[in-house]
Order: sequence, then structure tokens, then C-alpha cells
Amino acid sequence: MKQLLILSGKGGTGKTTVAGAFIKLSRAKAYADCDVDAPNLHLVMQQNVQPIIKDYYGLPKAAIDPDLCIQCGLCMRHCRFDAITAAPDFRVDEYACEGCGVCHLVCPQGAVTLHPAIAGELKLYRNETVFSTAQLKMGSGTSGKLVAEVKKQLYEAAGDAELAIIDGSPGIGCPVIASISGVDAVLIVTEPSISGISDMERIIRTAEIFHTRIAVCINKYDTSLGNTEKIEAFCKERGLPFAGRIPYDPEAVKAINRGLSIADLDCASGRAVQDVYHRTIETLFDESAG
Repeated sequence: MKQLLILSGKGGTGKTTVAGAFIKLSRAKAYADCDVDAPNLHLVMQQNVQPIIKDYYGLPKAAIDPDLCIQCGLCMRHCRFDAITAAPDFRVDEYACEGCGVCHLVCPQGAVTLHPAIAGELKLYRNETVFSTAQLKMGSGTSGKLVAEVKKQLYEAAGDAELAIIDGSPGIGCPVIASISGVDAVLIVTEPSISGISDMERIIRTAEIFHTRIAVCINKYDTSLGNTEKIEAFCKERGLPFAGRIPYDPEAVKAINRGLSIADLDCASGRAVQDVYHRTIETLFDESAG
């Protein structure tokens, strides 16, 4: 299975819009949403089947047995995360607890135990295609591990698929790093703004660490032609394949509000994303490209 990951250095560039279009254009049999903090690919790729849902267990959480606790306070004094309160009884705030286990080790009465804690939900949609996604529980800090589970679930369910399209998270944090690991190629979607350029450079540096193939495209390029030219010049200087431009298109907004992909419409952005798609596939999956 070839895996194409679509990323952006910041939110709001149109990453998921491009990912949805690529899924439609490639007729992908396998795809995933690895933006587990705020998944939204399902809004474009509407499903007609109920998902298989599994609880995802992240780091364990501490719990204090009030019948064994002698209120010595050692657990609270040694907790680096201020997750234990003493009023009226010693209790653990599950949102603050990082599951390090120090409280368990220092308790002289064995009153503190670590127990599995649900940190999110894994979802798998299976019909003529396979769609893997997840939703991280609010306050959980194990987004990278959950992303790895989303990818593992996709591979196990559709490992014989020729191509998988993966919608990643914005930024350069743990879920992005987990998304990049093991993929064949990355398409970075940027926008012609000052923050867009800065964040594009950050995500390129991050992706280069993994020695994966990288291409760049510009969404809403006509909102700043000057910055668009800067991005293209940057790609040329760094030897990065430039996959093309997509214009700002009010029809794209209407399509997304209707739960459609821009690839479903004959509009300016829809025609442009077709060129970006073909150029991306030819560039990133050409075995002679090295």
C-alpha cells in the first residue's frame, strides 16, 4: 500500500478540502483522518454505514482508595502535575493526571493504584471502501499514540489497497510526527500569507527529518500573488516539487457546506485540484525520481 499524507503547517489552509478531493479523484479504497483532536474528513466523505467503534486506552490514571488512605499527603507532595487535591479527601483529577505512577510508589498504604483510562474512540467504516478515523477525548495527551492506532487499523483492514490517502493534523506536534512516520510521500498544502509561509517552512523541516518525498501546493493562491511567488521561489530554491495552485473559489465553500468535495463540481477550484492531484501522483510516486 502506497500512503500519501496531506499536511499543512497551520489550520485553515484547505488541507482537508484537498484530501477529500484526492480521495474522490483517486477512487481510493482506503483513507484515514489522523487529525484526532478535531476530525472532520467524515463531513466531506459521508458514510452510509455505521462504524465499528472501539475504545482507545491511553496512559493509565491514578485512583486513591479512601478506605486505605491515611491522608499522609505524600502523594500530593510528590505529584509534579498538581493532579492530587486534599479537600475534603485526597482525590485525583483525571484530567491533570499523567499516569506517571509516582503517587503509587510513595504511598505507604498501597492506597493508590493505576487503572486503564479511556482516552478516545477508534472508528472504522467498511463498505466498498475503508475509512479509519478517531476522536481523542478532551484533555487527553496521547494524540500521537492514537494516530498510530488509526494508521494501524487502516493497514489491517485494507492492507491490499493500492493507495491510501491520509488527512493529517495541522502544525508540527506529536500527531503530525506520528502521521509522517512510515508514509511514502507528503503533500503540504499552504496559503499565501505570512503565517502560512512560516508554518510551511516548519512542516517542511519536520517532514525532511523522515526522508520522505515532499511536494507543495498553494490553496487560495490569488489572495496574495506576491506571497504565492515567494512560495514558488522557495520551492525552486530548495528543490521541492511544486504541485500547483488552487484559486479562492466561492463554489468551494458552497460545496463543503453541502458535504461535497470540490472534485464533485465543475468549478475553478475543482478543475485546479485535478491538475494538482495528477502532478502530485506523478511526482511523488515516480520510482525514477529517486
